[in-house]
Amino acid sequence: MKLEFLFIPTSDLNASLALYRDGLGFTELWREGDATVALTLPGSEVQVMLDANDPQAPAGPIFVVESVTDFHAKRPEALSVIEEPADIPGGAMATYQEPGGAVLYILDQSTDAEAG
Repeated sequence: MKLEFLFIPTSDLNASLALYRDGLGFTELWREGDATVALTLPGSEVQVMLDANDPQAPAGPIFVVESVTDFHAKRPEALSVIEEPADIPGGAMATYQEPGGAVLYILDQSTDAEAG
């Protein structure tokens, strides 16, 4: 399991991008369409993912695992399922809530390699 992104939903992608990139010094890494931008703070491997697809989605860490299906089957009982594993472009994703209320996103990139 590896912390890959901090997922930050936004209702104004341009304003959020301006804050993180121009105000806080993050470097833009990639974009997906007009709604998602990934950035990194120089010297860090963790990325921030700004996303305007669902501004009401809870912010939280996105962890990458080898297989979301395997993780889901073996997950700690303390993780409540918010969204069952589902296919996403490049792999699969599931969403959980930990006992304190924070949301965790778990994804794999299992089909990314198949495309290459």
